[in-house]
Amino acid sequence: MVHGYHLIFGMYGFWLPNDPRGSWSDFVGKWELLRFGKATKVTTPRSLAHEPHDHSERLAAKKLLKYPPVSLNGVQARAVGRGFGTLSEKSKIVIWACAIMPEHVHLVIARHRLRIERIAIALKSAATRQAMDEDVHPLKEYREEGQRPPKMFGRGEWKAYLDDADDIGRAIAYVENNPIREEKPPQRWSFVRRFEGI
Repeated sequence: MVHGYHLIFGMYGFWLPNDPRGSWSDFVGKWELLRFGKATKVTTPRSLAHEPHDHSERLAAKKLLKYPPVSLNGVQARAVGRGFGTLSEKSKIVIWACAIMPEHVHLVIARHRLRIERIAIALKSAATRQAMDEDVHPLKEYREEGQRPPKMFGRGEWKAYLDDADDIGRAIAYVENNPIREEKPPQRWSFVRRFEGI
């Protein structure tokens, strides 16, 4: 039985639909990106982030995006966290771990009445709303008159289903260590609850 989820989603431009390591996408929506290959949809439950690939080709593809890839600064990450906290409290979503990195987000979330895909959409929406309220949306300068700014998060999400306390504990440790692995300070968020077993 599923008791929780390890949820990951990227910022805009972090993981392209034709990333050689695989993606969540069925198609490449921009003609210019097609020269780097077709969509590379995979269904593996394990992370592909550390698979070898041509880093320079990936950076060249990112230069063809409509907007620059989003990389959150500390103030923007704090706004994203505030948005997550607001949603967590309002919707009673239990979050056991959270790491908001410049280009992607990791969360460990307890099973909820909503499907995890719906929770991912709600988290992105709450974070975007908070970034707009604080006037720190990373793509605000590309906002057209009378319109919302371009989306700061990429489409889709990656999720792993956590079936027991050991799985949940490993996922929490992985998420908590994510900033440290990237030589950043540990993150402490007020909305994160201590995991005390199933």
